[in-house]
Amino acid sequence: MLVLQLRELFLKKYRNYIDLELSFHPKLNLIVGPNAQGKTNILESIFLSCTGRSHRTPRDRELIQWGSEQAFIRARVEKQTGTSEIAIRLHAREKKKVLINQSPAARLGELMGHLNSVLFSPDDLKLIKEGPSERRRFMDMELSQIRPRYFYYLQQYNRILNHRNNLLKEIQKKPSLTSTLPVWNQQLAEAGSFIILQRMHFISSLQTIAQEIHSKITHGSETLTLEYKSSIPCNSGNIEKIRDNFLKILKARQDEDIESGLTGKGCHRDDIVFQINGMDVRTFGSQGQKRTTVLSLKLSELEFMFKETGEYPLLLLDDAMSELDTGRQEMLMEYIGKVQTFITLTDMNHLPVLKDRSKRVYRIYSGNAVLDESLSF
Repeated sequence: MLVLQLRELFLKKYRNYIDLELSFHPKLNLIVGPNAQGKTNILESIFLSCTGRSHRTPRDRELIQWGSEQAFIRARVEKQTGTSEIAIRLHAREKKKVLINQSPAARLGELMGHLNSVLFSPDDLKLIKEGPSERRRFMDMELSQIRPRYFYYLQQYNRILNHRNNLLKEIQKKPSLTSTLPVWNQQLAEAGSFIILQRMHFISSLQTIAQEIHSKITHGSETLTLEYKSSIPCNSGNIEKIRDNFLKILKARQDEDIESGLTGKGCHRDDIVFQINGMDVRTFGSQGQKRTTVLSLKLSELEFMFKETGEYPLLLLDDAMSELDTGRQEMLMEYIGKVQTFITLTDMNHLPVLKDRSKRVYRIYSGNAVLDESLSF
C-alpha cells in the first residue's frame, strides 16, 4: 500500500517562526515542548498546505509574523503520482497566492486533493457540543479535500446566497424587484442540490465506518448513528427532485424571507445528528461518550479518504492524546501504523506507548525546532 507523505516543510515569517525547515519521518513525528512555544503553529501550517485555510482563524493576516508584511509556506509531498511541491505566499495587503509545482493556481480549489489530512484536537468536541455551523464546516472541509468540484459548488452557493439575501433586503425598500428573485432561486437550488446530495452520500458512508469503529472502542456496548438533517426534503437521493423541492420551498417562503431579509431554508441551515443507542449525544451524552464519538468520526475520516482516493491522508493530532484515556489511546495507536502521523505533546513521558516506535522527535522552544537525535530513529 502506498502512503501519502509530507517529506519537508519550510516556514518563513509564519506565526512565531522566522525561518524554519523540517524534514519528517515517513510514519511518526512528535513535536514536543511547553505550551505557547509554537507546536500547534506547525500543524496549522500543514493543514493550511492541504486546504488553503487555517483551522484556527479565518484571517490570513494573523498567520503572518508580527511586524512583517509577508509569510511563506512550502511543503514537499510524495504520493502515488510522484513528488510535488505546494507553496503558499501570504501578504498583509493582498490575497494569498498558491503555487503548485511552482505554477500559480488560478483559484484555491486547484489546491484541493494535492495533500489531504485529518486533524484531531480537543477543539473537535465542538462538533458535538456547539451549533450546526461546526458540523457543516466538518462536512465541507472533508468533502472539499477529496472532491474539488464540491468546493467549487460550495463557493458558488455562498456567493449566490449573499446576492439573494442582499436582494431580499432591497425588496423591502423597492417591492418591484421581487420579479428578479426567481433567477437567484434557480441558481441557489442548482448549487444547493449538488451540495445536499454529496453530503448525504458522505454521511451515509461515514456512518458505516464510524459505527464499526465506535462499536470496537466500546466493546459492542454502544451503537453510533449519524443522520444528515436537511431543511430541504432529500430522501429520494435524486438530484432533480432535491432541486425541485428546493425551488418549491424558496417560493413558499418568499414572503417570510423578504420580511426577514434572509434565506431561511437551504443547505446553509443543515445539520448532522449523532445518536448512541438511539439517544442524542449532544443533549444526553456523557463527556466520555462525546469524546468517543469524535474519535470514531476522526478515525472513520481516515478510512473514508482511503476508500475515496486510494491513499491514507496525514493524521494531525494536536494535543489530542492527553484528552483520551488508555483504551482510546490504544485504539488510536492502531491507526498510527497505517498513516504518516504528526503529534504535538508537552511531555513524551505522558505517552509511554510512543517511546519504542520508530519516529522523529522535534523539541520546540520559542519558535525554534531542534531535532532530538537521542529519541529519533
